[in-house]
Amino acid sequence: MRGKSAAELLQKIGDRELMLSHSAFDGLPPGRHVEHLREMLVDLHILPDRGDPRLARFEAWLEDRLDTLADRSDVRAALEQFARWHHLRRIHENRIRNMDNATRTAKQEITEAGKFLIWLSEHHHVTVDELTQAHVDEYFSTGTTTRMAARNFLQWRAKTGIGKRYHLKYREARQTPLASSHERLALIRTVLESEAVVLNNRIAALMFLLYALPVRRIAEMRTEQVEVTPTGISLHLGDHPAPVPEPLLPLFHEYLTSRANQRTTNNQSPWLFPGTRAGHHITEQTLLNTLRQVFGINILAMRNAALHDLSKELDAATLADLLGYSSQVMNIHAARSGVPMGSYPAIHSPGK
Repeated sequence: MRGKSAAELLQKIGDRELMLSHSAFDGLPPGRHVEHLREMLVDLHILPDRGDPRLARFEAWLEDRLDTLADRSDVRAALEQFARWHHLRRIHENRIRNMDNATRTAKQEITEAGKFLIWLSEHHHVTVDELTQAHVDEYFSTGTTTRMAARNFLQWRAKTGIGKRYHLKYREARQTPLASSHERLALIRTVLESEAVVLNNRIAALMFLLYALPVRRIAEMRTEQVEVTPTGISLHLGDHPAPVPEPLLPLFHEYLTSRANQRTTNNQSPWLFPGTRAGHHITEQTLLNTLRQVFGINILAMRNAALHDLSKELDAATLADLLGYSSQVMNIHAARSGVPMGSYPAIHSPGK
């Protein structure tokens, strides 16, 4: 809020040139300072809470995207059906656990579907209702791999009965990446010794490397999931608390007494990793970028390595209870690590 644009925005509010309403903020040129101030005002109950801000930004993005197709009525109509009836309906029906990923995916699929429809019009002078298998084969066998994001558009049309069903090639499955135990331990040592790195990033990295938690779950952790007792610290990740290793207790204690991003509107935040936006936790994408860029972590390979190592120490049912994974997931990793399934009698017990 110290930049020139933010100062001009605050001046307009002070001079009563800008009303304190969501519609007034929607009419401003987009910018991080605009959204940051909006979320501060919502957190302070000066503006009403209109739900997840990422959904609001997505809806605004969609309107702008459709407006760019005003002179292509056929393209706009088909794309609007897909955007509103599939993506927006699915998001509004609260079947989404990760709004950030959901809106990113929706934007990509809508963008690529629009490119496909425009390609049909410009290269073959047909609409999607006149689409043939030959058009499909030509489009998805040429160009960049990002074109594959348009597949869901055609699948949705077929599923709903709006369009025909076409044969769509799938990407070939890649080999499951797996780092070695030595690489994992070396990374843990690197994180512990990286005293120049801010503490919240080190704690998040340790939670990922120790417990193989999905990055989204780390970003969304609440302080109430951390239990501090005179004898140690436990994390409530699943049905039973997972202990923090004793050598790491001083680092965890230090972080719990001085969490990041609490100096402004996120003081008294319920999130273990508060974000810079008022009332929000750190985003999954921000945390992913930190793990990759600061520590050089290969997310999938290192997560598989952690689950691989943990499955050698504990049976799959116990790991599922500790970490909040399904028994089926832990069973797969146990099989990959070569642990005999006969040692897991609890895996098929009722309620697992």
